[in-house]
Amino acid sequence: MTAPANRFVWYELTTTDPAGAARFYETVIGWAPADASTPRQPYTLFSAAGVPVAGLLPLPAHLQARGLGPHWTGYIGVGDLDGVLARIRQAGGAVHFGPEAVPGVGRLAVVGDPQGAVFSLLQPEPGMSGPPPAP
Repeated sequence: MTAPANRFVWYELTTTDPAGAARFYETVIGWAPADASTPRQPYTLFSAAGVPVAGLLPLPAHLQARGLGPHWTGYIGVGDLDGVLARIRQAGGAVHFGPEAVPGVGRLAVVGDPQGAVFSLLQPEPGMSGPPPAP
């Protein structure tokens, strides 16, 4: 993760087969998977050359039941999540989830633009920094 810059700062894969996906990306891309689960959420952290580049988590059953399949999500870093959420609503977008605090990471929300494209927002906790993922 990196400081807010109104650009993509993190990527996550949500899938029905996290173990299979971890093997796939390790074999094909060379990303090293490592368990980074919390008591609330299973989570795998992918690293390349020792640098975190993406996360992996299971697709919840309730979202599968609504027809959502495996997908990648990009997080855009912001400095004022509540302000951006208000502007999204005013501009005809939607807030699908959140905002929610993730201890040690920051606050996040899943949103959509007026055409239905979904993306996520992340307001990092103060002092959170790290190398930005490659474009």
